Amino acid sequence: MPSTAIQLLPLRIDQAEIFHRWLQDPEVILYSLNVFQQMDSLAKVAQWLEATLADPRCLNLGVYLADTQELIGHAGITGISTVNQAGEYFILLGEKQYWGQGIATEVTRQVVAQGFAELGLNRIMLTVSEPNQGGVKAYQRAGFQLEGRLRQACFRNGSFHDKLVMSLLRDEWSASLIGE
Repeated sequence: MPSTAIQLLPLRIDQAEIFHRWLQDPEVILYSLNVFQQMDSLAKVAQWLEATLADPRCLNLGVYLADTQELIGHAGITGISTVNQAGEYFILLGEKQYWGQGIATEVTRQVVAQGFAELGLNRIMLTVSEPNQGGVKAYQRAGFQLEGRLRQACFRNGSFHDKLVMSLLRDEWSASLIGE
């Protein structure tokens, strides 16, 4: 459990300025979505956020500090397939002072729990840039297992790096709860 208490609550369109500030920091978006690499204006960020919040195949949650309700990140599940009972996990912790405190692991656990218990998913997968060792460790602590490698799938800072494919199945998640 992180030392800083967090809550997962809905995002609002009026939070586009906060996202815009985060996306201007190359360190924050280094391993994030390709689309974030090109959002250079508040208008583009607001347009993206509005479309994201309207997507019925996406669970979008804000990561808030429990005591102040400050938005420090965004997490959820995208590409939700009701037929396949599957989706893809994502997280962006935009406030760097909260990195390395176990928040990403806790957020991941909470979103996964919603995906399995509330959305009825059977499989949640993700991709993570191999150099993002903090992310890889957080996902492993939350129960994700390595499935494979997408070789040289990402180009950042003038060079290619691999993306790791990880997943967690409902049965594995349920078994981990019994073991707690």
